[in-house]
Amino acid sequence: MQKSKQISLGIILAIIGVILFSAKAVMVKMAYRYQVSSEHLLLFRMSFSLPVYIIIAQFNKPSSNEGLGGKDYLWIVFFGFIGYYLASYFDFLGLQYIKAGLERIILFVYPTLVLIISRVFLKHKITKRQLIAIIITYVGVLITFWQELKLDIPNLASGVFLIFLSALTYAIYLVGSGWLIPKFGVVVFTSYAMIISSLCIISQYLIFDRSDLLSYPIEVYVLSILMAFFSTIIPSYLISWAIARLGASNVAIIGSLGPISTILLAFFVLEESLSLLQIIGAGIVILGIYITTKKR
Repeated sequence: MQKSKQISLGIILAIIGVILFSAKAVMVKMAYRYQVSSEHLLLFRMSFSLPVYIIIAQFNKPSSNEGLGGKDYLWIVFFGFIGYYLASYFDFLGLQYIKAGLERIILFVYPTLVLIISRVFLKHKITKRQLIAIIITYVGVLITFWQELKLDIPNLASGVFLIFLSALTYAIYLVGSGWLIPKFGVVVFTSYAMIISSLCIISQYLIFDRSDLLSYPIEVYVLSILMAFFSTIIPSYLISWAIARLGASNVAIIGSLGPISTILLAFFVLEESLSLLQIIGAGIVILGIYITTKKR
């Protein structure tokens, strides 16, 4: 019964985390209306988040140093760089070129990427059923943005490629977090990884940019604060807690709610169009993920 409660709690945490993360794409598209650059928007998001992560990290230390070495901390640096710096950076860049709904559906391939990465690095076997499901997933993605491929949308290929890179780097982070969270604990791992990610984007600004950050409309800063708390800090811990209870692969399954929630939010908030073909494509993608991860 206790294990059942833990699983139920993990599912609830994952669902809330996925929905909150999905709202980020909509807020990014809203902020882009004010001519803010992707680098500055990501900088605002992580800068507003950083103090909270530092405070939480100060009050939460690894429960035991037994088994923890320098390599473990280097892995946190690596996954912090990959998971929330590179993944977020690619995502913000890609959203300059494509719609939020399409972005979320492309990101939706990350559960299959988790499967492939686990096979290559952790030697987990991929069955014929899983291989078929992977093919179905990518067919669904192709169908979803087929209409946009036929339109003359500037830099569409660049946007799709950038979002795919975001999905790939996030998948790497998920596999790594499933391995490191048991060593460090949920709060410590998440805090350290997010601090690393924040420092990466701040360093990028100090080295390559240093332009004025105070010239944007107040709406940009308000959206950045909302993004920091509701689509970064809160869901980052929720997803980590869910991974600790369910494992990375099961959390990836629940990630199937991401595209659906983003498409609906984009439809109601951004008034983006929602075609029948997109609905069919999204359904096929969901089917592919479901087949990939469904236990016999």
